[in-house]
Amino acid sequence: MSEALKVPTMADCMAEERQPEILFWVGSAGSYDDRAKKITKAFVKILNKANVDFAVLGTEESCTGDAAKRAGNEFLFQMQAVTNIEILNAYEVKRIVTACPHSYNTIKNEYPSLGGNYEVLHHTQFLKELIDSNRLTITDSELNKKVVTFHDPCYLGRANEEFESPRFILSKLGVNLKEMKRNKRTALCCGAGGAQMFKEPEKGDKDVNVLRTEDALETKPNIIATGCPYCNTMMTDGIKFKGKEDVIEVLDIAELIAKDL
Repeated sequence: MSEALKVPTMADCMAEERQPEILFWVGSAGSYDDRAKKITKAFVKILNKANVDFAVLGTEESCTGDAAKRAGNEFLFQMQAVTNIEILNAYEVKRIVTACPHSYNTIKNEYPSLGGNYEVLHHTQFLKELIDSNRLTITDSELNKKVVTFHDPCYLGRANEEFESPRFILSKLGVNLKEMKRNKRTALCCGAGGAQMFKEPEKGDKDVNVLRTEDALETKPNIIATGCPYCNTMMTDGIKFKGKEDVIEVLDIAELIAKDL
């Protein structure tokens, strides 16, 4: 990033006695994974450009507990969740935006029963909101007419019925959207969900991410777009397996917008 990114923390905001418009929940992947950090930076670049008053928890943010819960460790999940909820409530957080559907699903659907009640948005939903309110302007970009296929993340699409926000943004970017044969409610998982990201796949004749990459390749895309750091990793690995990494990019929706800014 050429220009410096402004990333205030909730502690900074509290010191200034102000409540930001949104809390940006970065997530474990967005904080520690080198590839996912680029998505985080792209989203922050957009927030800065749209003059959104936001903050992050910084070192006070911990894992949501999604992976622990999916792997069956409910005790660890509740420990992680309650710690986060105490911090969020102490800061009186109302709106949370995250670029990770796993964090989105967990905070939105599983934190309320533990005392964490917030309005939670996926970053594509918030980006659509910014575009609708004219706070963010997308002009036909260098992506104009490029063939893009969108891979629906499980926890955004089938689990939370959000199919339109990412596609709305792609339409604004002027791309040539080609849907995979399995899309929206029938979309195939990338193979990372349910804590599968952190283990070797079971025996079979093909890895799930390779099968999903083949779905994508049938559309003959220039770019595979997604809205999840886990999906990004799995689809990138699939593209490498197929030897197509020199001709096809795997990019998050936020990165597609940030290309234009």
